[in-house]
Amino acid sequence: MYYLGVDVGSVSTDIVLLDKSFSVVEELYLKTRGKPIQVIQEGFKILKSKYDDKQITAVGVTGSGRNITSFLIGADAVKNEITAHATAALNIDKEVSTIIEIGGQDSKIIILREGIVLDFAMNTVCAAGTGSFLDRQAERLEIPIEEFGDYALKSTSPVRIAGRCAVFAESDMIHKQQLGYKQEDIIRGLCEALVRNYLNNVAKGKEIIQKVFFQGGVAANRGMKAAFESALGFEVYIPPHYNMMGAIGAAILSSETVKKGEVTKFRGFNIAQSNVLQSSFECDGCPNRCEVVTLEENGNTIGCFGDRCGKHSSKMTV
Repeated sequence: MYYLGVDVGSVSTDIVLLDKSFSVVEELYLKTRGKPIQVIQEGFKILKSKYDDKQITAVGVTGSGRNITSFLIGADAVKNEITAHATAALNIDKEVSTIIEIGGQDSKIIILREGIVLDFAMNTVCAAGTGSFLDRQAERLEIPIEEFGDYALKSTSPVRIAGRCAVFAESDMIHKQQLGYKQEDIIRGLCEALVRNYLNNVAKGKEIIQKVFFQGGVAANRGMKAAFESALGFEVYIPPHYNMMGAIGAAILSSETVKKGEVTKFRGFNIAQSNVLQSSFECDGCPNRCEVVTLEENGNTIGCFGDRCGKHSSKMTV
């Protein structure tokens, strides 16, 4: 019997299966590509070949696409990313006091004390330091992203890069290249600049104390880890399945519904073969003019959200 967790983000869709002890038994990392529904169906097609619907005890979803996902797959728990990441981290180590999470499009900091989230902050405006920005720089330098961090560790004399803005950072990197600086020194300088940007913006006013977990896809970059440790003055830990922590947390949180004696709402892996369509319209019922999103499966409405008053979402046909 397994708990299913799904984290739908703008860059990736992460799917995990946890056993009763919350150990990961299956994980799928899929590129969202702006098509969350189709990507989830792709993932479920893979899982359907290995598992049976009856093996799923509970389902949890998180991420920016959690609302649409909850209707599509039948979620028992719908949680925000802060709660999901904190839950996953605390499941590994109860002494975690700070979580640095950097994904494909955004950055977060979560402050915990004695197992409770006290504060958090997110940066969704500037792309500097996120996975997509680092992918872009690796591509421009013709270096595999998997080796990007290793280059930084080879540096003996980091170059100072302006990192407060993604555009300025890239421009400054190009300028430093034209001046003849070594690639490894430029890359190390970029990592340090992005860490400064994170600490001065996302983490501004936050007390970062040990133990610190570094989560999200960017945690794979050894140069970023080293830059954080240099700036903070102590070790930063990268947990197992660091890039799946949102999905893991969602799965763990879903287990609480089972404890209450509820039956899972999971709609089954057959969703992979369904014809699912998404559409939206602007409701003119009041001055709010909400954008209402509807989800149809094989001609039947299975989800409707976005209306603040519940005028449409309360009229579910399935």
